[in-house]
Amino acid sequence: MTQGAGQGPETERTATLRDFRVPAYVHETGPYGQSTHPGDVVPPDEAIHPDGYTPTERDLPVINRGDTVQVPVAPEPLAAPHETDGTGALYVVGDVHGYLDELVSALQAQGLVDAAGQWCAGTSRLWFLGDFTDRGPDGIGVIDLVMRLSAEAAAAGGYCKALMGNHELLLLGAKRFGDTPVNSGAGTATFQAAWLLNGGQKTDMDRLQDHHLQWMARLDAVEEVDGYLLVHSDTTAYLDYGDSIEPVNDTVRETLTRNDADECWDLFRKFTKRFSFRDEGGADAVRSLLNTYGGTRIVHGHSPIPYLLGEVGSEEGEDSTGPVVEGPHVYADGLAIAMDGGVTMAGKLLVQQLPLDI
Repeated sequence: MTQGAGQGPETERTATLRDFRVPAYVHETGPYGQSTHPGDVVPPDEAIHPDGYTPTERDLPVINRGDTVQVPVAPEPLAAPHETDGTGALYVVGDVHGYLDELVSALQAQGLVDAAGQWCAGTSRLWFLGDFTDRGPDGIGVIDLVMRLSAEAAAAGGYCKALMGNHELLLLGAKRFGDTPVNSGAGTATFQAAWLLNGGQKTDMDRLQDHHLQWMARLDAVEEVDGYLLVHSDTTAYLDYGDSIEPVNDTVRETLTRNDADECWDLFRKFTKRFSFRDEGGADAVRSLLNTYGGTRIVHGHSPIPYLLGEVGSEEGEDSTGPVVEGPHVYADGLAIAMDGGVTMAGKLLVQQLPLDI
C-alpha cells in the first residue's frame, strides 16, 4: 500500500516532553546523521546524539485504514499434525510492524497462503524474525495470523514459528509496567513512554489479550536452522545471555517470567542495539555469534536495509518514491543476511526462501 506524502515514519514533527510526558530520551544516530530507525529509542547512556537533542515524534500516527485484509482468526478444528522429516522448503520473514495486508500479499506471492489467507505450503517451514506490532495499522491482526498459521502449518506437516523482537519486549513492558519508572542507566524511564515514541498504536493496546501476551512471552530469541543462525537484532548482545542457544532462550523467558521492570528494560535495551555487523569489524562480530551458537550465516531483521546501505528517502516525502528494496541485503563478507526491507518507510516487506539464489 502506498503511503501519502509526508505520512511515513520519516516525517519528523517536533514533540516536547510535555506532549508525551516522557523523560528526555534520545535517538541513536548513525554515521550518515540519520536516526538508526524511525522511533527506536534507547537510554541516553547508550545513544550517540548531538548536544541538546530532544525527542521527536518520528512515528506514524494511529492509522485508521479501511482496506486492511481481514483474515479469519477464529480457531477451527484441525487435523492431527502430519509426521514430517523437516525437509520442507525454508522461508524467513522480515519485520512486519503491523502491515497485515502487505504481509498476506507477500505470503501469497511465495505460495505459502492461499487467496483466503490459509496455509497452503504443505511441509514448508516459515520463520518470522520478530517485530509484529507498532508503527503500522494492525499489529494484533499480524499476531493473530501468525498464531493461526502455526496451527495450520503443523497440521500440514510443516511449521510456522517466530522469534522475539525488541517490539515484542516493548509491548509486553508497556502492558505490564505502564508508567512504572525503570532505571535506564541515566535517569528514569518508562515502558509506556518508550512504546509511544516507538510507534505504539492505541488500537493494538486496546485489542491486546492475555493469549497474545502469553504467546509473545514464550518466543525464542535465537535459533539455528539449516546452517542459518536466526536472530532479530543485528547485535552481539545475545552473547550476554548464554554460550549456547538453549540457555539464551531460557534466560530471556525466565527474565520475562520474573516480571521485574528493570530486568525487562535491560533486555529491551540490549535487543534494541543494532549495526554490529555493518562497519569495520562487522564480519568478526558475526563470526563471534556463529562460533558460539552454530551456523554458517546469520539472518536478521531489526535494521532496515536502506539504513544499512545509508540510503534514505527525503524526509519531506513529496518528491521521493522511497527507498528501493528488491530483496535481502547480504553483507559482512557474505556472512550476514538482512531481512528488514523497511516496510514502515515505503520499503518492502520481505518473505524470502533460503538458500538465496545468488
